[in-house]
Amino acid sequence: MEEFFRRAREASGELLGLKSGEKSQILREMAQLIQSEWGTIVEANRKDMEYAEEANLSSALKDRLYLDRQRVEAMAQAVREIAALKEPVGRVLDGWEIENGLRIEKVSIPIGVIGIIYESRPNVTSDAAALCFKSSNVAILKGGKEAKHSNEAIASLLQWVLERHGLPREVIALLPDYSREGVERLIKMDRYIDLIIPRGGEALIKYVSQNATVPVVKHDKGLCHTYIDRDADFEKAVKIALNAKVQRPGVCNAMETLLVDYAIKDEILLPLYNAFKPYETLLKGCSLTREVVDVAPAEEEDFQTEYLDNILSIKVVDGVEGAIDHIRRYGSGHSEAIVTENYTTAEKFLNGVDAACVYLNASTRFTDGGIFGFGAEVGISTNKLHARGPMGINDLTTYKYRIYGNGQIRQ
Repeated sequence: MEEFFRRAREASGELLGLKSGEKSQILREMAQLIQSEWGTIVEANRKDMEYAEEANLSSALKDRLYLDRQRVEAMAQAVREIAALKEPVGRVLDGWEIENGLRIEKVSIPIGVIGIIYESRPNVTSDAAALCFKSSNVAILKGGKEAKHSNEAIASLLQWVLERHGLPREVIALLPDYSREGVERLIKMDRYIDLIIPRGGEALIKYVSQNATVPVVKHDKGLCHTYIDRDADFEKAVKIALNAKVQRPGVCNAMETLLVDYAIKDEILLPLYNAFKPYETLLKGCSLTREVVDVAPAEEEDFQTEYLDNILSIKVVDGVEGAIDHIRRYGSGHSEAIVTENYTTAEKFLNGVDAACVYLNASTRFTDGGIFGFGAEVGISTNKLHARGPMGINDLTTYKYRIYGNGQIRQ
């Protein structure tokens, strides 16, 4: 393992000499190979799906794990979009000249070696690898054992393209140890690794954050809320709430709690109840909600839970202030939404809610690097430093200062 990390560190130097056009061409070849070898990837995924059935994984995890031709082609398209993005390295972020004639430039550079820990989602293998490569970073990928065959199939294709261009396969490497001990070693290798990005369940994030000696950017849980205000367009509100929950319940930007203004509970709750009924969503509500519609009781624990399933908690709150207070107490800093036609109320919510993404009259399901125009994302950071929200290629760079002089010395 020590040798594995050492080779990854050495490989980072190979990337610094690559020109932007060369990186883009290599990524386009990777995308083409992923697309042409979709059958190989799907066959490998079939083995992982068999394991998922035997291990009795949840329906949400199975959905994240599953690959078909359409999903593989979407992976290839994401790599193409990353290839087409502007070069993130070598950008002059700022520049100025000081009184003694020294010219100072602030320039973007790669972070170096990035370890990415993730569960299920084999598409993260190609997304994260492509984002790291485009930003001239080495990627050490630690997928879950449930996606072992899929991840290995995808990584081997990417590595084949690297070697075809004379680059070491360690530029995109899968951690060979799938055990908990492998994760423990990875997150303590600060001698070789510059950043860890964990994305997965709450327990994984907590473990990595508490035990890593390498700096961590968290992809924390997505306990997302939608608040329907008294001045909402009801038709719009029902449509948004429905999409935020049922379009794909097992992802981190899906709504987990629906907040309803007390002033409209008697008017809006029944239409919401009827809208969710065909989707067989398990609805849980506070006592005020249950006065209007027949749903299961929501306990304190429900408002703290990221279900990642077709389950929704409903809470009646006292106006926008009540919604903001609830989100401050239970929110994870991921994505929050308000539905209202009142400009003043909207601004109060948008300014008062502390989250990476805050929406007005739109579904939280849009929090996604691809949707935001980043090509893909390496994760959705709920940190405030160094990155926040969907992390694209520019978030995988840091910077240094280049100072140009002409013999100046300090007196």
